[in-house]
Amino acid sequence: MNWLLAALRSSLGRKMVVALTGLGLLGFVFAHLAGNLQVFLGREALNAYAQGLKDLGALLWVARLGLIAMFVTHVALALQLARENRAARPTRYVHGGVQQASPGSRSMVFTGVMILLFVAYHLAHFTFGAAHASHYAVGSDALGRHDVYGMVVAGFSEPLVVGLYVAAIAMLALHLSHGVQSVFQTLGLNGPRYEPIIKRTGCAIAVIVFVGNVSMPLAILMGLGPFSTGA
Repeated sequence: MNWLLAALRSSLGRKMVVALTGLGLLGFVFAHLAGNLQVFLGREALNAYAQGLKDLGALLWVARLGLIAMFVTHVALALQLARENRAARPTRYVHGGVQQASPGSRSMVFTGVMILLFVAYHLAHFTFGAAHASHYAVGSDALGRHDVYGMVVAGFSEPLVVGLYVAAIAMLALHLSHGVQSVFQTLGLNGPRYEPIIKRTGCAIAVIVFVGNVSMPLAILMGLGPFSTGA
């Protein structure tokens, strides 16, 4: 822990921690997406996946608490760095940098806060059942497992819920479009030779995350593919 405390005392160290926690959270985003896409395989596949996670018991909560700690650290340090940057440059640039900055880079703080609020809502919705309680209380499947498939279909059958999720995933994609590039820059891996590749990689990751995540609520809401039968 001493090395972490030492790192947090410097601006560069805080940037490194933000970059590393960002990489960890990106890995979770892809793992979460891969699990959720099993909804297209039907009730048995998704409920078995969800039950497998539940069977981890205490290990699942250790992972959840670790992710929460990583997420809080990432957001808190990013906000601190943003405040330090504003304090160091109280007068905004009129030309140049602002005009050349991408939408993702200009909105990092805003999208980060919006993602934080969405995560709280998402946990209340599908993990704890505090939001839209009727979705969570769908009962069990034929094997006595919580019917996660039924819960997801019920949730994404409501246009307002789908709208909130699509908007949040758009924020996440915008955040990632610049965040991935920032990680390479912070780690010193963004030489002129590789900068175009890094930019395209950031955009590609953002597109994959957006398309993959919004495909589920939109398909359910519109009754497409396996959801056309209402099963």
